[in-house]
Amino acid sequence: MLDKEQIKQYLPHREPMLLIEKAWVDEEGKGHGEYRIKEDEFFTRGHFPGNPVVPGVILCEIMAQSCAILIKDQIQGHATLYRGIDQVKFKNMVKPGDLCEVTATMDENKGGIFICSAKLCVDGKLCCRGVLTLALV
Repeated sequence: MLDKEQIKQYLPHREPMLLIEKAWVDEEGKGHGEYRIKEDEFFTRGHFPGNPVVPGVILCEIMAQSCAILIKDQIQGHATLYRGIDQVKFKNMVKPGDLCEVTATMDENKGGIFICSAKLCVDGKLCCRGVLTLALV
């Protein structure tokens, strides 16, 4: 299991946009990432005052960073960018204090283009899922 400092050896993201704190690839080849939403996150301060909710784009970013763990050994020396975000569904709200747990699988590897399926859960409850295409440039 990689902690935040070890994740920084692979992903180019830094605070406040490094949104996974733990990551690993299991024996089945699935990628996993975790991030606990803090009370004072920049993205919940105005979304929405008195009722903070994590924006969907942030949930997609948490999933994408978790997907990137699947290709961590290929990332160094490249920028990892979105090529597409498809079939995204938001099922339940994510709020400060929640532990986001992502499971990701590699669907296709097309020579520098990676298509992954990911789901983000809180307490075993599906909050977001989608297909993310990442490109190494």
